[in-house]
Amino acid sequence: MVKDQAKPNILMIGQPNIGKSVMFNNLTGLNISAANYVGTTVEFTAGEVKLGDLKANLIDVPGTYTLEATNEAEQVAVEMLQGKTNRTKTKNCHEDGGLQCVNLTKSPDAVICVLDAHNLESSLYLLFQVMEYNIPTIAVLNRMDLIEERGEKIDVKYLSKLLKMPVIPTVAVERKGVDTLKEMLKGILSTGAAREDETAKKLDDGEIKDEYWKKAEKITRQVKTKPSVEKKTRGQIWGAALVKPWPGIPLAILILGAIFGLVVGVGMGLRNYLLLPLFRGLIIPAISSVVEVIVPEGLILNVLIGEYGIFVKGLEWPLTLVLPYVLSFYFALSIMEDCGYLPRLGVLLDGLLSKLGLPGSSIVPLLLGYGCGIPAIMATRSLNSKKERITVSTMVSLGIPCVAQSGAFIALMAERSIVALLLVFLFSFAVVFAAGFVIDKILPGSRPYTIMEIPELLFPKGEVIFKKVWSKVKNYLKEGVIPMMAIVGIAAFLYESGIMEWIGEALSPLVVSWLNLPAEASVPLILGVFRRELTVIPLMEMDLTNLQLFTGAIVGLLYVPCVAIIATLAREFNIKMAVFILVLTSSLAFLIGGIVARVGGLIF
Repeated sequence: MVKDQAKPNILMIGQPNIGKSVMFNNLTGLNISAANYVGTTVEFTAGEVKLGDLKANLIDVPGTYTLEATNEAEQVAVEMLQGKTNRTKTKNCHEDGGLQCVNLTKSPDAVICVLDAHNLESSLYLLFQVMEYNIPTIAVLNRMDLIEERGEKIDVKYLSKLLKMPVIPTVAVERKGVDTLKEMLKGILSTGAAREDETAKKLDDGEIKDEYWKKAEKITRQVKTKPSVEKKTRGQIWGAALVKPWPGIPLAILILGAIFGLVVGVGMGLRNYLLLPLFRGLIIPAISSVVEVIVPEGLILNVLIGEYGIFVKGLEWPLTLVLPYVLSFYFALSIMEDCGYLPRLGVLLDGLLSKLGLPGSSIVPLLLGYGCGIPAIMATRSLNSKKERITVSTMVSLGIPCVAQSGAFIALMAERSIVALLLVFLFSFAVVFAAGFVIDKILPGSRPYTIMEIPELLFPKGEVIFKKVWSKVKNYLKEGVIPMMAIVGIAAFLYESGIMEWIGEALSPLVVSWLNLPAEASVPLILGVFRRELTVIPLMEMDLTNLQLFTGAIVGLLYVPCVAIIATLAREFNIKMAVFILVLTSSLAFLIGGIVARVGGLIF
């Protein structure tokens, strides 16, 4: 039973890209994602905020521009305001009544509506929709530092008077205004009085929409003043340049090239000069010596510390091969997120992605796929049609390697042939684009008109970058390392018991005759169902030619997504979609892998 549902619930609502998640982190102290692009807060997050002797549940609602329920993120926000959601627990809720256990089947006791001082008019439009529900509301006016840099001013007291509610100026990244917000929340929750507004109306027709926009525009003119000569900051100048074909496209190529070099260079450096010597020279030998004393010789000992042992490859693969690239990839991605470059990349690629029936903002879930396919598929909820969601999810599942698999490709091929490594990623891009093009032609429906917000170009904050990377690393250590060790244990048992040899013989016609790979390469195909990178990593232990390495990499790239991704597809869409992806990826992996092996054999 959930024990602490009596605590009041506070919803935090606001547009994407305005520091809402950073404010949530300030109030709760949780290490959460604080990204600077649309689609990050797709699943709500809950935490506990302490307001003196009062405790409350704080729920971070998915970032949304309106409450018109035009996509799933907006629908979730509406359901939470109405107290009609069927989700009564977050994914971290435990039966002991932990702080993530919240009752979302009742209307919230208070709302924090985060406004963007930089784009006040559109924020006020969302606030007016929140005001329809007559829930005690506090307006948080965030990013005040940005308008001060531009010489602008907002009369916060006058704004509060016009809105008839408290308005608190804040700078979330510097924790300014957090204590004031807590005191205000405590007062509102103590009185519990709902705010009655005679102008509150349901947004059910065009006239109400127009009225809200006119009201937002009027209030913005009344409270916000601009300098007579508006000065452009360096961020504005560069931000404008990055969305233009010139010099935006050449700069995008340079930036993405630098990111690729950073991920590969830093990852290989950490692996070859720090982690690999540490584990092979110190940690694994120390553990092996202890295990040898405790466990007698035989199958169990070999499974633990044999060639594929749990405490040998089970430690070496996830911690010296994958972890360095998890660190370098999320470090690079966090910089692009927090400085505001990702939305600009989306604008640049909008023309290209439109050929696939996708908006430029779909670049966000596509890039997330290079981290992990699960959040990438879930981030498609922010897209505007089911067709767009299916297209992006299929592209991610079919041809985008996760960071662990990318690390495996780099470790497998970088030292043998950089050209072959680049060809694998170019092949990935080609497959992804082809899949999107075909799906766009097959599925009915057209691309809806979308508006993509471009946030201010900012210098990334070191503290925020560190928290985000550390959060991803902790998640990998918990959800990646332990499962991989268990799967390596399965491989060790198959190898030591002789079952691996039997499997190799059974799959020999396909693996040996068609793919021109050794029989033992059949085992990674089985392990890859559980973890995508294990389709590739075991190939490192085999004496393969460059062509065989490339063939194995292509098969691994296209091979079935891991079980977790299949389950995510079934949950987000339906079981038919999951089965379709399973059949499509496995069929293409073997078909194209065999073609690569034969064509390569003729050339080399």
